[in-house]
Amino acid sequence: MPETTGRRERKKAATRQALSSAALRLFLERGFDKVTVAQVAEAADAAVTTLFAHFPGGKEALILGDGAERAAALTAAVRERAPDASILDALQAFLVTRGPFDPRPSPEFRRRTDLVMRTPALRAYARKLWTENETVLAAVIAEAAGKAADDLSARVLARYVLEVPDLAALEPDPRHALETAFDHLRQGWPGF
Repeated sequence: MPETTGRRERKKAATRQALSSAALRLFLERGFDKVTVAQVAEAADAAVTTLFAHFPGGKEALILGDGAERAAALTAAVRERAPDASILDALQAFLVTRGPFDPRPSPEFRRRTDLVMRTPALRAYARKLWTENETVLAAVIAEAAGKAADDLSARVLARYVLEVPDLAALEPDPRHALETAFDHLRQGWPGF
């Protein structure tokens, strides 16, 4: 039985990758707004229902996935930080490896990031994926800071941290903007 499960999971992963790769190729060739989900499914030799089974978020999710990975990664960044790292240090170190902040992206990652940055629907979806993690991040920040789960300062900090990627990405030097934003956050939340 375990072999079947492994094979099934590999097939699902291959289908997801084929759909995502086809979407990226078509979006780069034709533009995001000029490609339909039916065209992506056809290019990946899959049914539209299969596409939506793997990417219920539709076209945007083909490029950006869903928010589950972000929630897990944000939580891990705070909980698994080095003993001498502050919560804000850990979150900045995590974000600096993402999207336009990554100093050494692969060519595919760079193409994907550039597509997101120049496509309003994808930028809005990316922002939505980040900000949907406010409750999760606030809880883990409060826990790590020894505060009550409903601590207002942790909730406010979570909201600001999750807005930083969208704001800093628009600046001419996104990495510098990220650093500047976190410098300001440290002044407002010195104990975090």
